[in-house]
Amino acid sequence: MINSGPPPAGAENEDIDLVRRSQAGDSRAFDALVTKYRNRLYAMVFQMVRNEQDAWDLTQDGFFKAWKSLDKFRGQSSFYTWIYRIVTNVSIDWIRKRQLRPEGEFDDSVARTDIDPTADVTPKGGVSPERALERHELPDRIDAAIAKLTPEHRAVILLKEIDGLQYHEIAEVVGCSIGTVMSRLFYARRKLQTLLKDLHEKF
Repeated sequence: MINSGPPPAGAENEDIDLVRRSQAGDSRAFDALVTKYRNRLYAMVFQMVRNEQDAWDLTQDGFFKAWKSLDKFRGQSSFYTWIYRIVTNVSIDWIRKRQLRPEGEFDDSVARTDIDPTADVTPKGGVSPERALERHELPDRIDAAIAKLTPEHRAVILLKEIDGLQYHEIAEVVGCSIGTVMSRLFYARRKLQTLLKDLHEKF
């Protein structure tokens, strides 16, 4: 999985300028924001829906919704997390409407005191030659396991593992507390560890 990381330092000030120009009716400024973030957003959406055309459609739908709602943006969060929240919600709604029901529903309200949000998900370490072929199957196995998570748990895993967002940024994107983000990450990682148990044992 690719980790594109958060925007570089100084990007937020540039975004604010582009947003203000967009709010004033400058469509070219909004085009610049689309160009800046579309690939990063597409990568995240694709991991959620596993279909290139659907991912592009959902990404475009997210930008369209952002354009229509741009007057509501007040800068209380970065544009980066604001647009991510819109696109993530669009993706989650799409998954629900398609009734793609993942395995393992978890209750965010259940308090945990033993959560380790840094727990490993994928196997690490050297791979013996006789297992080289099996390792080629690893990305597909991980993708298939992620697809079995609920949309909410899939979103936090992808935002953390693929895009490298911090916990407070993920909380802003998905619209919940940092504690809920950590809980969702815990349950998502535990589910993935269960689904990928044989790979951990092999590698």
